[in-house]
Amino acid sequence: MNKNILFNKKLILASASPRRIDLLRQIAIEPDIIEPADIDETPLKNETPTVYVKRVAEEKALAVAKRYPDSFILAADTVVACSRRILTKAETKEDALRFLTMLSGRRHRVHGGVCLLKPDGKIIIRRVSTVVTFKRLSEQEIKEYILSEEWHGKAGGYAIQGRAAAFVKKINGSYSNVVGLPLHETKNILCGAVNT
Repeated sequence: MNKNILFNKKLILASASPRRIDLLRQIAIEPDIIEPADIDETPLKNETPTVYVKRVAEEKALAVAKRYPDSFILAADTVVACSRRILTKAETKEDALRFLTMLSGRRHRVHGGVCLLKPDGKIIIRRVSTVVTFKRLSEQEIKEYILSEEWHGKAGGYAIQGRAAAFVKKINGSYSNVVGLPLHETKNILCGAVNT
């Protein structure tokens, strides 16, 4: 899709996430280049999850655009929010334990930010929110999940497309957003960008 619909401009995916690459391929979009943004993703003081996810997606796009000035840059970010608290990517077992304990038996939101930076400099940003309800997790379930190491590098310390699917009682909104990229909105952004 990308080469024809984007008028022979390159589509750069500003992400190293294999999940985002797979999701794009699911809707027949193949980036020309995959280039991680490598930016500081630390939340700012008093930053809300909804503001954070849009800011980080835009900063990723702008960082990569410096190397590809005449291309479409697609960037995204995903954050899990428990109330107003941002649950970043789990990097340690302690992170995963803290996050899973916090999410156990509760409803939380997964916010996805999608940013498309056009070759003319115009920026299009969308935010998508999905409500996910976890069942109450036993200590054994949490322990086994942590041993699986599936949580590593995942927002909120879980991957809904993996073993953590068994934790989900209910989901309201975009499933692909929870995996890492809201496909409906992403396709609309890309198609709309070439028709304007």
